[in-house]
Amino acid sequence: MKASRVIDLLNSKETGIEVSVKGWVRTKRGNKQVAFIAINDGSIIHSIQAVADLGKFDEETLKQVTTGACISVSGTLVPSQGQGQKVEIQADSIEILGAADESYPLQKKGHSMEFLREIAHLRPRTNTFGAVFRLRHHMSFAIHKYFNDRGFFYLHSPIITGSDAEGAGEMFRVTTLDLNNIPRDENGDINFKEDFFGKSTNLTVSGQLEGELAAMALGQVYTFGPTFRAENSNTPRHLAEFWMIEPEMAFYDIKDNMDLAEDFLKYLVSYALEYGMEDLEFLNNQYDKELINRLKFVVENPFERLTYTKAVDVLMASGKKFEFPISWGTDLQKEHENYLVEHFKRPVILTDYPKAIKAFYMKQNDDENTVRAMDILFPWIGEIIGGSQREENYEKLQRRIKEMHIPEEELWWYLDTRKYGACVHSGFGLGFERLMLFITGMTNIRDVIPFPRTPKNAEF
Repeated sequence: MKASRVIDLLNSKETGIEVSVKGWVRTKRGNKQVAFIAINDGSIIHSIQAVADLGKFDEETLKQVTTGACISVSGTLVPSQGQGQKVEIQADSIEILGAADESYPLQKKGHSMEFLREIAHLRPRTNTFGAVFRLRHHMSFAIHKYFNDRGFFYLHSPIITGSDAEGAGEMFRVTTLDLNNIPRDENGDINFKEDFFGKSTNLTVSGQLEGELAAMALGQVYTFGPTFRAENSNTPRHLAEFWMIEPEMAFYDIKDNMDLAEDFLKYLVSYALEYGMEDLEFLNNQYDKELINRLKFVVENPFERLTYTKAVDVLMASGKKFEFPISWGTDLQKEHENYLVEHFKRPVILTDYPKAIKAFYMKQNDDENTVRAMDILFPWIGEIIGGSQREENYEKLQRRIKEMHIPEEELWWYLDTRKYGACVHSGFGLGFERLMLFITGMTNIRDVIPFPRTPKNAEF
């Protein structure tokens, strides 16, 4: 008999039928006559209960039905006698597919997040991480569905790059050079001409620049892939490896960009509420009583739009003593972003940031002091999206590259697009793990990605 998924059995409207299920034992309890076995296969946060009459089964088999063991149970699906679920399985046969050693670390007691990070190979079996990773799937699918349904094309941007899109320099080098015998040129510098690509290369921090190139031909594209940043930070908000969603659109100005970003975020949150509610309810009840209310808050409220300059005025007029003093020209910190969301009682989109604190590719305003950047601020999370109208003027872009001391020879191809049929275009980036923090209510970014990569940590 083909095994059914737990989710299908729990949702079954038919009882009295023969069924089979395969999964992992969450708990086993009972008495001398009967055992109650909770089985979960990952298809849903809930387990299905199998009721085993001990007289039907040999003692050796039942001894191996322990927490963590993988088993197959066949029997009759019947109305449940207990509370919590509508149906259960009256077991006729139990097969041990994989016994669990007595050292199995996930027991019924609660475990700290720090402990679970140390056993990331097992933590998906917990209710918490099962919920998080199912929601991660829902959000991944929703992202592709949103863009596909609106005529965007999915672009696979390179993971290995010879340029630094952000200009921050915090990149992982890719090399095949012998580190014990590094070739040098006549000046004593590393001779990258002998490296695999014949030049210095790194893991990408963004697919944006390549996305812009494709948008100049395909109109509307998006990238969704891994990005890397060698920032030596151990905060709950930083990863060395993370995923980015970066749409780029020809003929979009900054207003079009804001409209798309707001619609996109509302769609994703609505999708989570529609398709992941059981997991959200678990996370809401266990970790964050305001989680579902925050998600609904985003969907139900139009985003407030104002300039960076007006936002600074609001912050300075607040009378609040911030840990990081605020003045025009300073980058906003999370405390400032949270205050603005609370002040306006809705998500906030800030525009027209000082040129000095933003990237080289952003469209310069006529005042020559600000650029057409946009950041979207969410409750609790702070900045969730960063984007801009891109600079399409060749001379202005070239001048900005020189001002920021970025090697022009690395970006000749990017500048070329401003010479051959340039147009107004815009785009933004959404950090997938930042989104997942908001969707799940988790407080540490290492808990929304299956295998976190952080300084001094590349296990699993």
